[in-house]
Amino acid sequence: MARIRVSVLGPARLEVDGVPARLTPLTTRLLVRLVAADGEPVPVRRLHRDVWALDGELPHAAQRHRNEVQKRVLELRRALDPAQRGDGARVLRTEQLLAGPTPETAYRLVLAPDELDCAEFTDLVDSALLAAPASAADRLAAALALVRGRPLAEAGEEDFARPLVRRLTALYETARRQLIRSRMDLGRHDLALPVAERMARERPDDQDVAELLGALRARLRERHGRELLRQSFPGGGDLVVVRGDLFDQEDANLVVGFTDTFDTATEQDLVISRESVQGQLVERLFGGERKQLDDRIQAGLRAVRPLRTERVQDKPRGRRVRYPLGTTVPLTVAGRRVFAVAYSRLGNDLVARSGPADLRASLDTLWPAVARYGMYRPVAIPLIGSGLARIVELDRTRLLLMIVESFAEHCRRDPATAPELRVVIRPADLERTDLSALGTYLRTARLPGSRTGPGPGPGANADVGAGTGNKDTGAGAGDSGGAYGRR
Repeated sequence: MARIRVSVLGPARLEVDGVPARLTPLTTRLLVRLVAADGEPVPVRRLHRDVWALDGELPHAAQRHRNEVQKRVLELRRALDPAQRGDGARVLRTEQLLAGPTPETAYRLVLAPDELDCAEFTDLVDSALLAAPASAADRLAAALALVRGRPLAEAGEEDFARPLVRRLTALYETARRQLIRSRMDLGRHDLALPVAERMARERPDDQDVAELLGALRARLRERHGRELLRQSFPGGGDLVVVRGDLFDQEDANLVVGFTDTFDTATEQDLVISRESVQGQLVERLFGGERKQLDDRIQAGLRAVRPLRTERVQDKPRGRRVRYPLGTTVPLTVAGRRVFAVAYSRLGNDLVARSGPADLRASLDTLWPAVARYGMYRPVAIPLIGSGLARIVELDRTRLLLMIVESFAEHCRRDPATAPELRVVIRPADLERTDLSALGTYLRTARLPGSRTGPGPGPGANADVGAGTGNKDTGAGAGDSGGAYGRR
């Protein structure tokens, strides 16, 4: 069976097995007229009147009508079935209508949704209106990509085309508005803005569109006030570096570093510090209910084979079951994900230790989990490895570069990792993070398909930020990224 594709969301065209068919203007109008019938049969007399745009009939013209219509029907069937496999008769059917004393010949166009662009467009939009934001945004973008111009363009303002044109035009406007809202729900205000700007240009008197555009611009101004750098990655994802607090990134999934035992106990700061990211995760996202976090982590770890279990006499405090570094547990919290990733080993002396190779391996394992479970939302990560369980061999600048390099490498292999990687740096850490080194890396790495696009925040250019990049020393129990207290 031939692969047929009829497109009427713009100038009409017909493709068979990927090859464009060449149709005469009258046959093209016949195709458009049959599409406008929306699957209903159209009598020969009406086809002739509409396709040839005749206002009246001459006496004894019925036979001429039939001959002219049959000639165009034959041409269209041949175009639909160049290999003569029977697709022409399957798609363009002849029927007999009993509308009077004698049967009347009619023609019906029968196409599957994937054979007709306006049917596919309708299905995508209808399903998107009931979908979650990430799925909705994907389907709406796919639907709008099908639109090349005015629907049924060859029909002009003909009466027969108005119902379908009106329905498709209304659905097009709905799709654009819903795409804007879905992208806003995903935190992708930058992707929603061009859609809103185009709508505002086309509908200057639409107050709702004007208000939506104003809200988008205000949200982007607010976000850019925290941005230090923005860089596009291959596949459409962005790297964004912001100053702030990890837990204030309410529109994003979060990455929280753990030890290989996934400890969460903060009593007396013996096992995990209350100032660590894990400690604040309990307080700020679980309301201090540590058991809720523990239960979810343990549920996620059931599918992971442990490395070993420590003896009580060797490790009297904390959890004793050890898991491989890089183990990532996606936790659902208030409609978003928290990716708990093990990157350091908690010694029996309750001191967390990790090295550059451990961190890089853990990051390389993290990104596939983000791609699989991230719901295509931005993912925010602190300078993992810079806090109480710091990696002494790497200063904050080199930690930042390792995070970005690992993410960039994964984007080369799987561009669908996340729409945005947001590295969150505490204001207190900025003076020890040399963002100009990251700017140099992004400028010289020649990332495939990338384009530099820094935000308007301070230092947002190829040589951004300032800092000494001094190496940190020392180690201690607790998560990476330092203490993210409320500002």
